[in-house]
Amino acid sequence: MSTAPPERLRVVLAEDHYLVREGTRRLLEASGEVEVLAAVGNATELLDAVARLRPDAVLSDIRMPPGHRMEGIDAAHRIRREHPDVGVVILSQHADEAYAFALLRDGAEGLAYLLKDRIGDLDELLRALREVVAGRSSIDARVVAALVSRRTRIAESPVAALTPRELDVLREMAQGKSNSGIGEALFLSASAIEKHVNAIFGKLGLTAEPQVHRRVSAVVAFLRDGEVSLPAGGAAPPVTPA
Repeated sequence: MSTAPPERLRVVLAEDHYLVREGTRRLLEASGEVEVLAAVGNATELLDAVARLRPDAVLSDIRMPPGHRMEGIDAAHRIRREHPDVGVVILSQHADEAYAFALLRDGAEGLAYLLKDRIGDLDELLRALREVVAGRSSIDARVVAALVSRRTRIAESPVAALTPRELDVLREMAQGKSNSGIGEALFLSASAIEKHVNAIFGKLGLTAEPQVHRRVSAVVAFLRDGEVSLPAGGAAPPVTPA
């Protein structure tokens, strides 16, 4: 008695580069396990296709028009919120753990983060799609390694020795604020800010450097080892002297 073949996964594909999009579509369909319902080029078209077609899963690039920042991640959050039965696999060129944190910030269920060179590894791609359809998650092994390395680095960093208030001050400093600007933001006196800033410099081992250099070094340590969200655009702001 013959067994009926498993139903193909119904997938919407989002990728703004035509050749990559069409190549990926053909690769998936040639497996015999995937039906690509739509192949779109931006996040708006992706959200529309998901609402209309109700796929089992989405395979999306992390960056798409119009901003080429994290449109894929933003779309993934909205899809999981509005269509919790739809799994999402995000493809990225970046092993940077910050992108994985951004994707998984509200939970990992039904989400996967793979590096883009996995497109050529059809078995890995299909595995990730099946995982998110089942409500599970999948993260590229190289990204996991980066996450572990980051956690180890944070635990060993002098930034971990700062008090919560000192971290508040350093976070404001990382936004380019002067001591007076930090005081206004945190409702603290100038003398209190100066005390916290000096304590930060001491704990980070920056006491022998000039004032501006110490501020730059402190911000670098925070951006490298601290939990920080950069402004839109992904670049650190300039550092203003006290």
